Amino acid sequence: MEENPVNQPDKPARSGFVSIIGKPNVGKSTLMNILVGESLSIVTSKAQTTRHRIMGILSGELDGTPYQLVYSDTPGILKSSYKLHESMMTFVKGSLEDADVILFVTEPGEKPETHDALPLLKRTQAPIILVMNKMDVSNQEEIARKLEEWKNVIEPVHVVVISALHSHNVDSLMRYIVDLLPEHPFYFPDDELTDKPERFFASEIIREKIFLIYRQEVPYSSEVVIQEFKDRDDLLVIMADILVERESQKGIIIGDKGSMLKKLGIQARQSLESFFGKKVFLETRVKVDPDWRNNELRLKQLGYKE
Repeated sequence: MEENPVNQPDKPARSGFVSIIGKPNVGKSTLMNILVGESLSIVTSKAQTTRHRIMGILSGELDGTPYQLVYSDTPGILKSSYKLHESMMTFVKGSLEDADVILFVTEPGEKPETHDALPLLKRTQAPIILVMNKMDVSNQEEIARKLEEWKNVIEPVHVVVISALHSHNVDSLMRYIVDLLPEHPFYFPDDELTDKPERFFASEIIREKIFLIYRQEVPYSSEVVIQEFKDRDDLLVIMADILVERESQKGIIIGDKGSMLKKLGIQARQSLESFFGKKVFLETRVKVDPDWRNNELRLKQLGYKE
């Protein structure tokens, strides 16, 4: 992403970092995409889809006050089974250390007293907004009871009940967030949407299709590496390697006579063209990289460790 000078508003602004945390599959990525107005985080029905800390930047004005929100969508909080998971949890902890405001996203079915996020939330000094998502799949009595339970364990400054899927009550949440931000100049140019480069989103879009098309362990054992990304006037050329851990997984990704890989390529190319707004030539290869999720050096090369 090119360096652009930050055009500061001509009057005092509110700016800050907003960390969105919660367990896998509670709607964090859906919520960030709605707040920013762009599909920056991949969204699927499978848990643990988000692996990186993805920043989405929203600049605007509310009641005459300029604001810039730098959202961080983070991996779902989970117990580590692989070194990859340990790195994912490092992204979560880093976002909490930077946060001016924390959006803790939960849903009615979760138990506050045993939630994995409690130790992290109790250590933070940032104000917490409790966001109860999926109001459309529960009743008011259950939601009210859960909110009282949560208030007793994390003492949020605000409580908001939303449906991220249907964008219900998100405007109220936005107002609470802006009110909590410190007075501070903009951190980024006001037309910037994210801190991630285009190559990152190309890999995420392809990985999203793997989660949508394949089942069981295959999506979790796979990674996408962009080997070539050439932006020409009329065409975007992308060469991508799909990493899996076993030969059997490679066979599943490719499918009979290449049928599944072809399906993946077609769906990925369509989404890439929609995202980048131009024609895309996409070439994919499948490679076996044994136990990459537990390989420290490989994880560093893939951007999961500094």
